[in-house]
Amino acid sequence: MNSAENRGKTSGEPVRQMVHFVGAGPGDPELITVKGRRLLREADLVIFTGSLVPRALVTNLPAEVHDSAGMNLDEVFELIHRAWKKGKKIVRLHTGDPAIYGAINEQMALFNEHDIPFTVVPGVSSGTASAAALATELTLPEVSQTVIFTRRAGRTPVPEKQDLVSLASHKATMMIFLSVSMIDKVVDDLLAGGYTDTTPVAIVEKVSWPDENILRGTLATIATQVKEAGITKTAIIAVGDVLAEGPPPALSRLYDKSFSHGYRKGKV
Repeated sequence: MNSAENRGKTSGEPVRQMVHFVGAGPGDPELITVKGRRLLREADLVIFTGSLVPRALVTNLPAEVHDSAGMNLDEVFELIHRAWKKGKKIVRLHTGDPAIYGAINEQMALFNEHDIPFTVVPGVSSGTASAAALATELTLPEVSQTVIFTRRAGRTPVPEKQDLVSLASHKATMMIFLSVSMIDKVVDDLLAGGYTDTTPVAIVEKVSWPDENILRGTLATIATQVKEAGITKTAIIAVGDVLAEGPPPALSRLYDKSFSHGYRKGKV
């Protein structure tokens, strides 16, 4: 039994619980983890990102449920702090994976300041869900062995050496978040960084939602396609030669019958 539990049992105060940040996944309610779903069902208080988390995940829960879309950080923290002091089980439900553009650091800083224990349960990122929707590997032998998750500077700046022009010089696979509204500037940056106008590009709007929409094109065509489709938000921009149609130039040798490794001896 830890010290907090001892204090609760000896003083009559409620036993204070661990707060859980949970990744809800990209949109499909079935793409939450088993652990995340269990924690939702056990929770007394759930605060969810209502602009992106599917309502199905918070429907018919026994918990008190709050949508944080119209709340500021202080209001969210006050709800959590008050419930935590009463010994309530709390889930802070974030879209995708909380580690990628999850805006959880400012919440964790307050938790640390007030000695509130917490843990993070990962979720399926919209970046990896987009790769699944496109039926592609983001890493292919002799094509790209590096994936860059990034965004273009907008209201939120990016570090100077991490602008799209600099990152494009690597010619790696890029998954660009939160930038589709600036598609013209994104294309200009990628071309300036070294991608050619024939580089394959895909836009995945609202990945895994019922109204998911996919566009495929090149850096020469994608801006026009995005405007014609009316896509302005909630979309991933995938860039790189891994998206090229047709057979890849090289295949992984992992399952090649001649390839030996620690679990299998290759056959000549």
